[in-house]
Amino acid sequence: MPKDIPLLPGSPRRLSSRTVARGGQGPKQYLRVPSPQAAGQRASASQHSSQASRRECSRNSSVINNYLDANEPQSEARLSRMHFHDNQRKVDYVLAYHYRKRGAHHGHGSPGHSLAVISNGETGKERHAGGPGDIELGPLDALEEERREQRDEFEHNLMAAGLELEKDLESKSQGSVFVRIHAPWQVLAREAEFLKIKVPTKKEMYEIKAGGSIAKKFSAVLQTLSSPLQPRVPNHSNNRMKNLSYPFSREKMYLYNIQEKDTFFDNATRSRIVHEILKRTACSRANNTMGINSLIANNIYEAAYPLHDGEYDSPGDDMNDRKLLYQEWARYGVFYKFQPIDLIRKYFGEKIGLYFAWLGLYTSFLIPSSVIGVIVFLYGCATIEEDIPSKEMCDHQNAFTMCPLCDKSCDYWNLSSACGTARASHLFDNPATVFFSIFMALWATMFLENWKRLQMRLGYFWDLTGIEEEEERSKEHSRPEYETKVREKLLKESGKSEVQKLDGNSPEDDEDDEDKLTWKDRFPGYLMNFASILFMIALTFSIVFGVIVYRITTAAALSLSKTTRSNVRATVTATAVIINLVVILILDEIYGAVAKWLTKIEVPKTEQTFEERLILKAFLLKFVNAYSPIFYVAFFKGRFVGRPGSYVYVFDGYRMEECAPGGCLMELCIQLSIIMLGKQLIQNNIFEIGVPKLKKLFRKLKDENEPGESGPDHSKRPEQWDLDYSLEPYTGLTPEYMEMIIQFGFVTLFVASFPLAPVFALLNNVIEVRLDAKKFVTELRRPDAVRTKDIGIWFDILSGIGKFSVIINAFVIAVTSDFIPRLVYQYSYSHNGTLHGFVNHTLSFFNVSQLKEGTQPENSQFDQEVQFCRFKDYREPPWAPNPYEFSKQYWSVLSARLAFVIIFQNLVMFLSVLVDWMIPDIPTDISDQIKKEKSLLVDFFLKEEHEKVKLADEPTQRSQGGGDRSRRSRAASSAPSGRSQPGSIASSGSQHTNV
Repeated sequence: MPKDIPLLPGSPRRLSSRTVARGGQGPKQYLRVPSPQAAGQRASASQHSSQASRRECSRNSSVINNYLDANEPQSEARLSRMHFHDNQRKVDYVLAYHYRKRGAHHGHGSPGHSLAVISNGETGKERHAGGPGDIELGPLDALEEERREQRDEFEHNLMAAGLELEKDLESKSQGSVFVRIHAPWQVLAREAEFLKIKVPTKKEMYEIKAGGSIAKKFSAVLQTLSSPLQPRVPNHSNNRMKNLSYPFSREKMYLYNIQEKDTFFDNATRSRIVHEILKRTACSRANNTMGINSLIANNIYEAAYPLHDGEYDSPGDDMNDRKLLYQEWARYGVFYKFQPIDLIRKYFGEKIGLYFAWLGLYTSFLIPSSVIGVIVFLYGCATIEEDIPSKEMCDHQNAFTMCPLCDKSCDYWNLSSACGTARASHLFDNPATVFFSIFMALWATMFLENWKRLQMRLGYFWDLTGIEEEEERSKEHSRPEYETKVREKLLKESGKSEVQKLDGNSPEDDEDDEDKLTWKDRFPGYLMNFASILFMIALTFSIVFGVIVYRITTAAALSLSKTTRSNVRATVTATAVIINLVVILILDEIYGAVAKWLTKIEVPKTEQTFEERLILKAFLLKFVNAYSPIFYVAFFKGRFVGRPGSYVYVFDGYRMEECAPGGCLMELCIQLSIIMLGKQLIQNNIFEIGVPKLKKLFRKLKDENEPGESGPDHSKRPEQWDLDYSLEPYTGLTPEYMEMIIQFGFVTLFVASFPLAPVFALLNNVIEVRLDAKKFVTELRRPDAVRTKDIGIWFDILSGIGKFSVIINAFVIAVTSDFIPRLVYQYSYSHNGTLHGFVNHTLSFFNVSQLKEGTQPENSQFDQEVQFCRFKDYREPPWAPNPYEFSKQYWSVLSARLAFVIIFQNLVMFLSVLVDWMIPDIPTDISDQIKKEKSLLVDFFLKEEHEKVKLADEPTQRSQGGGDRSRRSRAASSAPSGRSQPGSIASSGSQHTNV
């Protein structure tokens, strides 16, 4: 006797229209398990029906749904792993989900036998629950069954939208199922017209002419010289040629060069069209959820992705775009070549293409700044022997006796012992750094202006002009979290009746209702955001303060020992910078996760709003995290120390730390270089290379250890959707942009203290371009092709950093370096107009007898008794009427510093505005060509319309000519009768009217 068990979760059964309309509120599901003999007969019959349906599918492409048994031998060889099993229909998109069958081996059924039903769209009769032998579904089984029904309804709605689906049988106890989606020509044409996708017309490519003969010759010479650096990619060198494009229209099919409908739209465009359908398809069973993103968020599906164009390392001469990108772009061996931007855009879409175009331009702009930075550094090396202040400091005859650096344990010391620090400071603190700071401010402006020009050029060649309507449409799709929050709000306000009313409405009706989140609903999220961001910034500052305390206490401890006393400053500086680096790397990861969590609780409505708010929060937190230690050293260290006899103490007995005798600029350079280099090396080698490989290995081991995964599938060649499923999911460009933006800050904000920053940034970016390329080609699933006309909010952040860098560099030069004090001394206090006596001028006197009790050095090593010690500051001597007050020199230097900041800032801002005005945002040839393209398009339309009318008139003229001849012959034959002629004429006129 057969025995009933619950219906297996995930069984590939189509829902009836009655069940779909019911919204999943039907009775509980049961399945009757037949005896082994009956099961074998039914399985055999199912296999025959499945084979018949596949044969019918190969004959007739109108069959839109196939369920295939993976255990069956294939009737015909697979020609491509990018197509359905009929080798005809291309797989444009893949949905993946994981199923688990519970109670599959209950009763007398054979453990190794599949209980799944092979179906080709038919709906079986439902049994009434509660019969003899029926077993009710458990909680987990009910959840699986509910998810299966939601998937069935969603796939049914996809097929109602015109898409064609194929998936395999769920023949194991658990595993992954891939729903392959194909968009036929009718769907592609309909959606291309709706999305206003621009496609090439019949008109051949035309040339973008250069401005003049000189520009044309220069362009030709430049192209010849750079030919070894060009990637071997088709149509890469023809950057002066462009297709005449026009938005697709089904009524104007004669305008387009449609040779083969299967290849007219490239793979990226096909997947983009399918993704648009997936985003707007609703599922009533999942609370009227809109789109595939909501279903993935609710774990109905596990992943959704377009397929890569085959394998990138496949043997043989067969070439695809992915393999071509790997060979000419995603390998470190081709680091010297230009990027194939057009092919990147074609394969990954405009958004990723613009990122790599921006990264390439930024890297190329680092070349001149690196050259100038090296020249500035070499100038410092060449003039180090001519630097008078460092000579005076290194001169042992001067014998400047300095005041102790700490209480009790620190002794007096000679200024000549800091000779090495003074000489090293001259490498970065020389007059050339001022001009380099001005150059870098103008460099940032020129970079942004050239990016705007390149962006316009790419937008013209990629037909991105006029996509504002498309961006507006993308804003209409609400995020799943927003929809959930709205339903929770309605549930609280109106109860279940309002929710049922919402479920009964269509998505268009929902938008008309007042079911939106107001500022009152968002206020708790905003308050949490504000409090959390303040807490994170305070946490960063407290960690910086903790490192300061570490430096002070460690310096005091090392000063107690004679063996470590000589290297106290170098040891403390190096270890503190390493601690800062480790903390920055750890907090970077924490702040990234916190920014994402804060943005989620804010509940933005659209993905674009979510991304913009996430970027702003993450940038703010990571900016504060990366630059707080550097800001401390540049502007605060040594400013609040006090003076001998009246020091400022952090704790009892521990004074605030001072700058080195040569100033804080050298320490700022060390801090900046170690943090910048360490951040780049560790993030590149560990976070971007090591972590993805570990994730891939972990996922592979997990899949191998999954029970029920082993079977005949593993003995066959894996399909492309299996290979892509094992790759890492694409999570967006925010980490890549964020890394480069922080680096841009290192290059521009404190470049006056570290002229070699552009060099290290250039070396990093040469590797970064290929690293990101390899990640996108080999390690990530193929992203959805997203059309966008610019890099969005990142440009505003870059522009803000460029303007902020002018102010920062002005203060670094004026406050941190000795550039202004040297100028004031040379032109106001020097007797001979040179820097002789500058060191003595910057040192003040202090009477050691006025030291506080208990702070004098113990066991001083100085031979003679010290009466006065020196300290670096502009103060009155002990014998002056107002001892230790700020001197006139202090106020003169302070006023000169403020004047320099104002002059420098206004001069650089004026030059930046001048450069911005001189460089037009739109290249002249592009603006002229946009106007010419409109006239070319009108001429092409007129020509094609004339040809269409001409072709339509030819058969009409032929039919009219034949009708005239027949009427004349009939009139001649009826002429002798005479009386029938009028009737014939009337009859002829009547027939013509009917026609």
